[in-house]
Amino acid sequence: MILLRREIGDVLRDARQRQGRTLREVSSAARVSLGYLSEVERGQKEASSELLASICEALNVPMSFVLRAVSDRIAVSEGVHVPDTVPDELVHRTELLSTVG
Repeated sequence: MILLRREIGDVLRDARQRQGRTLREVSSAARVSLGYLSEVERGQKEASSELLASICEALNVPMSFVLRAVSDRIAVSEGVHVPDTVPDELVHRTELLSTVG
């Protein structure tokens, strides 16, 4: 069974690790406890919309990017074809933002 909280956690962890940042760095920037962020990343806790926004801000990643990545992961696991409709400009901007840190 697909759990939204696990998919969100995986995408957030991937973004953090791509930036080479620690849980401690991101939890401090997002103003959330390290333990809670760890549980969110492992899919053990659901992130509220406010917390998700704070984590995305701490990662310098647009929430729309995170939600799109989650949507694409779920679609793939459901066997749905996912067309690439993200404008190249947004992809490039997001890649640049994910390297800042």
